[in-house]
Amino acid sequence: MVMILAGTDTSAVTMEWAMSFLVNHPKVLMKARAELDTHVAQDRLIDEHDLNKLPYLQAIISETLRLCLAAPMLLPHMSSDACTIGGYSVPRNTLLLVNAWAIQRDPKAWDDPTSFKPGRFEVGEVEGHKLMPFGLGRRACPGAGLAQCVMGLALGSLIQCFEWERVGQDLVNMSEGNGGTMPKAEPLEAMCKARDVIKKVFSAKDA
Repeated sequence: MVMILAGTDTSAVTMEWAMSFLVNHPKVLMKARAELDTHVAQDRLIDEHDLNKLPYLQAIISETLRLCLAAPMLLPHMSSDACTIGGYSVPRNTLLLVNAWAIQRDPKAWDDPTSFKPGRFEVGEVEGHKLMPFGLGRRACPGAGLAQCVMGLALGSLIQCFEWERVGQDLVNMSEGNGGTMPKAEPLEAMCKARDVIKKVFSAKDA
């Protein structure tokens, strides 16, 4: 129950960021849709067993989590022993806050760090210490697997079932708002039109 409750707002916020990126980058959206059309049958909705066949969809989620992770400051931890981090001496029992937002936008670690480029995750697995939306090690978020599955199914369904466009010619505002889960400053507004797969799914159920 704790995992589900903790993942409700974070997943919803991440979904809004992902859809905002996609309507601002229609070529990325088209590529994701083509991947879904190729690897998922046209007469059914995406299912959990399809996710491992959709690397570009997973790359979109990873890039969204890199740029707009739901918890920019990871949950606080306490040092169990004295240590040295980045040249700084940290005494035992010190409260530690990790700025994952800054790490995942560090130009020393990422090429063109502020740009939305899902393709960077297609070339191979990114080093774990560079991407840490769920934390790292023994204290990492226990709901990471559930979150990845929920995000994949929800975002994949939205791409599979609808055509998406911006309301106007202007790009969607990507400014960050205030809050522990970093919401958008302005809620996403977009236009959508149902695709044929919805008609096939509902026709099959009626039959």
